Amino acid sequence: MPVLSAGLLLHRECEGRVEVLIGHPGGPFWARKDEGAWSIPKGEYRADEDPWQAARREFGEELGCPPPTGNPVALGTVRQPGGKSLTVFALRGDLELAGFRSNTFSIEWPPGSGRSQEFPELDRAAWLPADQARAKLLKGQRVFLDRLAEALV
Repeated sequence: MPVLSAGLLLHRECEGRVEVLIGHPGGPFWARKDEGAWSIPKGEYRADEDPWQAARREFGEELGCPPPTGNPVALGTVRQPGGKSLTVFALRGDLELAGFRSNTFSIEWPPGSGRSQEFPELDRAAWLPADQARAKLLKGQRVFLDRLAEALV
């Protein structure tokens, strides 16, 4: 059974163009990567959980605040290159990033050192125009920008 993940693609209109909120993964593996490394705020959930509720929870954990209220638009599910099954919801809304603070995870770092270090799940979050976000997003998540554009027509 594939690992299930759910995400929330927050979007807004700014000066006549669509902007989306995406995040850059924290930790040493992603520190020097930018293009093709960013992600829709998301996380894993169990098969008996509601994907929309999981997407809301994971958004809150990764950005340090709950998502805005509103009516979500289901953008579907796509199998990611790593095998995860990612379900994404779009939500129109705005969020001030000044107070951005992601939850953290621990890994052994440096490898083989026996020391555990803590890193933020997301070390940056940004509102980007959809065309710029396409270049930043992980390849397997770019399809959700196309689906958002279709949903907004």
